[in-house]
Amino acid sequence: MRDKQPKEQNEEPKKTRDWFGQFSNTCSSLVGSRWAFIAALAIIVVWGVSGPLYHYSDTWQLVINTGTTIITFIMVFLIQNTQNRDAKAINLKLNEIIRSIGKAQNDLIDVEKLSDEELDRLAAQYERIRQHAELRRKRKHESLQQEIKLKVKSEIKDELKKEVPEELGLKPPKKGAA
Repeated sequence: MRDKQPKEQNEEPKKTRDWFGQFSNTCSSLVGSRWAFIAALAIIVVWGVSGPLYHYSDTWQLVINTGTTIITFIMVFLIQNTQNRDAKAINLKLNEIIRSIGKAQNDLIDVEKLSDEELDRLAAQYERIRQHAELRRKRKHESLQQEIKLKVKSEIKDELKKEVPEELGLKPPKKGAA
């Protein structure tokens, strides 16, 4: 009976051969944790407390400067690799969403590969679309405001006609004329 299970359940996940990608992901996760922050803070405190023991010498200062420089230099590349892979994954997910939506412009799939000039033209096109939409919304809002003003004026006139005494020489409105 066990052999009748679908093949997918028996297979182990494929291991990627991208050892650097796995290494950078692991490092980014570890370095981004609160424990790494606490460790870094502890190192700085120990370094600061040890200052009087070493009479704040040049060597004492060189230790922290060299250590932080090396760590920063290495982390730049590890974090950049992780960000590049994350950005690529997000772009692929967005491409799939664009592809799956019928009204979407499939031309925008892989838009990140366009030149800066092409991206600027595309951004300008979408800015014009946004401006037209804003103008339509503004016109609709102004039209609704005008409509409301006219209706309120009309209602006020009708109310005033009902309330004005005949002594002023105005005739009351006919019944059913409202």
